[in-house]
Amino acid sequence: MNRDLQNFPILRTERLTLRKLSKKDYQEIFQLRSDKEINKFLDRKPSKTLEHSLKFISNIIENESDTLFYWVITKTGEDKLIGTICLFEFSGNLKKCEVGYELRTDNQGQGIMIEAVREVLEYAMTTLGIKTINARTHKDNQSSTKLLEKLNFKKLDVAIENNSNVVLFRLNF
Repeated sequence: MNRDLQNFPILRTERLTLRKLSKKDYQEIFQLRSDKEINKFLDRKPSKTLEHSLKFISNIIENESDTLFYWVITKTGEDKLIGTICLFEFSGNLKKCEVGYELRTDNQGQGIMIEAVREVLEYAMTTLGIKTINARTHKDNQSSTKLLEKLNFKKLDVAIENNSNVVLFRLNF
């Protein structure tokens, strides 16, 4: 894809701005990644310190490339991180990637994530030429499952890395 890393794509919707992650987001990243409600569906250990959040942010920034797009979700006119969304696991020759997302619990149930995911899907399809997008979710995460189904992702009957708790969804353009 040969992305120009100096010009990270800022995406905007009616209510949201999706921007590049920065070190100033460390407190909100800590809140997001230490939230027990969010982490119960993810295969990761909760962040224990602000230092962990800073290391995570540094890792994302250092690994930014043609194969990782990591956006901070903010409400337009505000700069505070309320969630994140990313495209990763790119397979250039197959025109395929994966989408992942998380949203602070106090912002859930407002249609924010479907708005953000729609914008990222549009960007992936029109700008990057992606034809297939995968998404993984925990079998008990009904909010994520409903979101993916609303966006026309189809549930696949495949085992994921020997983890029976993970369900794979796919969207073909």
